[in-house]
Amino acid sequence: MKSMFRHTAAALAVGVAFAAPAAAELTGELRIFLDTSNPAPRATMEAMIDRFQQQHPGLEIETTVIDREAYKTQIRNFLTADTPDVATWYAANRMKPYVEAGLFEDVSDLWAEPEIADNLASTKGAMTIDGKQWGVPYTYYQWGVYYRKDIFDELGLSEPTTWEEELANCQKIVDSGRACYTIGTKFLWTAGGWFDYLNMRTNGFDFHNQLANGEISWEDDRVKQTFANWKQLIDMGAFIDNHQTYSWQEALPFMVNGEAAAYLMGNFAVAPLRDAGLTDDQLDFYQFVAINPDVELAEDAPTDTFHIPANASNKEAAREFLRFVVSADEQTEINNGANLGQLPVNAQSAVDEDKFLQQGFEMLSSNSPGGVAQFWDRDAPAEMAKASMEGFQEFMVKPDNTDRILAKLERARQRIYDN
Repeated sequence: MKSMFRHTAAALAVGVAFAAPAAAELTGELRIFLDTSNPAPRATMEAMIDRFQQQHPGLEIETTVIDREAYKTQIRNFLTADTPDVATWYAANRMKPYVEAGLFEDVSDLWAEPEIADNLASTKGAMTIDGKQWGVPYTYYQWGVYYRKDIFDELGLSEPTTWEEELANCQKIVDSGRACYTIGTKFLWTAGGWFDYLNMRTNGFDFHNQLANGEISWEDDRVKQTFANWKQLIDMGAFIDNHQTYSWQEALPFMVNGEAAAYLMGNFAVAPLRDAGLTDDQLDFYQFVAINPDVELAEDAPTDTFHIPANASNKEAAREFLRFVVSADEQTEINNGANLGQLPVNAQSAVDEDKFLQQGFEMLSSNSPGGVAQFWDRDAPAEMAKASMEGFQEFMVKPDNTDRILAKLERARQRIYDN
């Protein structure tokens, strides 16, 4: 599905509350391609573009909306022919093929500006390849441990901050007849979340990225330590049984019914947990604990982005649009509960009153100095992500096969990255 519409200043009589005086007069045509085809994101983006149009009445803005799945197959074609001036995409490894092909514009100059450098610092790593920045983020959401506060209260547990506290809590939960964590690994990626956190907490954000980029052997002792830490939880019975037969949604009832005390998951799990009957008095959140005190805390926060194609015709207007998108007021508006319902990337933005968004924003803006990862299946190449997540699932079922699994992943690394 593809639809196109034009914004003109004469047609816009509302929505100016978030518009600031134009910094410079921009003219000509600005063509924007969006993959935000679902109704709420589409309406959010259209309203934002209308506000930008108010600031720059001399621009003629043409917006094309393409179904998200179709967009993924079309992006390379439209970056090389019929090129827009601005296009949506994703951060980290998902943008790497287009950076390496010379199809995305280097926008490091924007990231040198204090307004962006200071307020978007937590997402800079996700936008950086070869020391340069290739776009800007416009929304992200946190991962972390969602837990049954009432069960913690019953057992006299506090939110852990260290690995030792996490293990001690887990032992008390297991002793009470419950699993520490629910999880469904039927579709593999949930195990990727556990690997992300255990590896980043054991070895740090830079190491994690080097592994995703194929620069480190899967048989490296530091990788083995990540799996050794993971095995501690598996061996003590921390996870629900038969998780490989459940999707992430099918694993939710174990937490709702009190058979498991927590879930390492993205913030999108909150709505179905609430819908299933858990109240905010029963449900709470904490940042994944520190394991190695020598590494800074990094987080998974999948990030959606805007880019300027290298062949864009109106790069001046495109840069101004990117500045506008990441401004504090716009970030507040587009990410509020009535719009995207996610987290603003600008540390000066206001956050929706939802308690989990508040906690996620505080964590990502202030308590995650180690960087922001995009999730394993975005950070690693698709073929390596698939092979490794199959290995993660197998490991969670048969943890004694660690050496064999890592040897298999190392063979995959040598094949995949050499091609």
